[in-house]
Amino acid sequence: MDPETGKQLTICPWLRKAPNQNKYTCDIYYDRPDDCRHYPTSINEMIRDECEMIEIKDVTNQKQAQKILDKLMADSRPPLEKGH
Repeated sequence: MDPETGKQLTICPWLRKAPNQNKYTCDIYYDRPDDCRHYPTSINEMIRDECEMIEIKDVTNQKQAQKILDKLMADSRPPLEKGH
């Protein structure tokens, strides 16, 4: 929610695309609790939470999307355990 207007935001205000990369960073990363630092852990979690970064191709090919998510999040969280 926008603290000034009270309206729902359409994009996270702390989300930034890294220059010349297909990678996103969070401006409040170091101030977040571990649960937030490690989010998202799975494509299923992103779908459940209606994450704004989920794409149709991720929903239709969740196995491939999970591999990409794990690679993108490798420096942000522990790897997802097999079977999750």
